[in-house]
Amino acid sequence: LFYTLKGDDGRETLILDATVFYPQGGGQPADTGFITATTTTFKFTVQDVRSKDGIVYHYGVTEGCSVEDPKKEIKEGTEVFLRVDETRRKLNSRLHSAGHLLDACLPNVGLGHLKPGKAYHFPDGPWVEYKGTVPQNELQTKQKEIEIEANGLISKGGKIIAAEMSYDEACEWCGGSLPDYIPKGSNPRIVKLGDNPGCPCGGTHVPDISEIRSLKVSQIRTKKGVTKVSYTVEA
Repeated sequence: LFYTLKGDDGRETLILDATVFYPQGGGQPADTGFITATTTTFKFTVQDVRSKDGIVYHYGVTEGCSVEDPKKEIKEGTEVFLRVDETRRKLNSRLHSAGHLLDACLPNVGLGHLKPGKAYHFPDGPWVEYKGTVPQNELQTKQKEIEIEANGLISKGGKIIAAEMSYDEACEWCGGSLPDYIPKGSNPRIVKLGDNPGCPCGGTHVPDISEIRSLKVSQIRTKKGVTKVSYTVEA
């Protein structure tokens, strides 16, 4: 299945029967890249990807068509080749895995009472929020301790596994329970870093903790019952 629509912003939308492009979500930005047809000069530059009601929409612009209307050259059922921007995907994956690694670090530095909340894994300033507080006079010390713990785990390494599984199996992987937003009887996708408890996640990750390479905790602050840990990954 392959067809184009015209959006209000002038961009075209491609919908495929399957895709390797990651749609923005879970605090992770969308993949970008190219879609080409095997039999023509058609080239679609993917600028954004979103998912709605189980359908993935690729937004972008068409190049290289020999006709004014791409639909005349690219018909439904055309076979296409997908190429994801590898550099962008790898960075986003490192940032997302690093955010999960912070969750694993907290119990080891005496912050096990903090519970993961929202997260932002974009390159322009990633962070993870936790429900719970840290005393103001401990923030600077804990910032250093989290960074040391994270880089220790990165040096040690460990496989990162992502898999869909039954609700009961997911509960086991996640330490005995799942968040309320995961419907009972569903088959959630769980991500597990090394020997640490897993958690529901649909994002992309590096295959091993060591591939995060290096993590720096740039700031930790507590406000209105929420603790926010900002971080970066270094080349």
